Amino acid sequence: MMALFNQTALECSKLITENYSTSFTLGIKTLDRKFHLPIYAIYGFVRFADEIVDTFHDFDKKTLLDRFRHDTYQAIEEGISLNPVLQSFQMVVRQYSIERELIDAFLKSMEMDLYLQDYDSKGYSEYIYGSAEVVGLMCLRVFCEGNCSDYDRLREPARKLGAAFQKVNFLRDIKSDYQERGRTYFPGVDFNDFSRGAKELIENDIQQDFDEAYIGIMNLPRGARMGVYLAYTYYQTLFNKIKALPVTQIQTERVRVPDAKKIALLAQTYLKYRLNVI
Repeated sequence: MMALFNQTALECSKLITENYSTSFTLGIKTLDRKFHLPIYAIYGFVRFADEIVDTFHDFDKKTLLDRFRHDTYQAIEEGISLNPVLQSFQMVVRQYSIERELIDAFLKSMEMDLYLQDYDSKGYSEYIYGSAEVVGLMCLRVFCEGNCSDYDRLREPARKLGAAFQKVNFLRDIKSDYQERGRTYFPGVDFNDFSRGAKELIENDIQQDFDEAYIGIMNLPRGARMGVYLAYTYYQTLFNKIKALPVTQIQTERVRVPDAKKIALLAQTYLKYRLNVI
């Protein structure tokens, strides 16, 4: 019955992804079926860690995160956990040889959210690497299925894509991060005096990340390419909306891509894939 236990754990991570993110769920569904459950497992793990630091305000977040970290490593070491999120994650870590360094960096960035509110350039780079770039690298381990030469070749573009996604999230979530949590991720930026010029500098940096990531996406294994391209297209669309808005508007509202637009992007991506354009 171990197979049933494992399948149930993986299905729990799938449910978490579907409940928390329609955009990532759409992206995962367009991957080759063999990648679905492993990527759900990674998303479930990072989502629950993020929930600890962002949501559980009535609890001791440091204690919860420390326990989550301990339980994660114990699950990986022993190959078993009664926590379905950690059970599914440890299965993927062990099957695809995901490095502990990536997990360490991710959990360190989650901990940074507990005590850091303003980031200098070094802290900003470290946070983005741990919170986003390593998640892209975990997924890349799955997509490459043990092919180390492919992984090494695509490593930097995967990092750039993760960085672009995270920086777009920072711009989109300025209102909640700054006003509700007191966090300022962009170094040297005063959100009490956030200028158009400062916004444009951030946007230029993000677009460079997107441009470098695109080259890697086009060289992904075919079974992963459409899903990752869809996520790229969704975030580029969100980013374009943010770029078109004045500073005052992104400080007072959370910019979204409507569900109808997401479906249209899915259809366009599928057509390009069928035509072998991507």
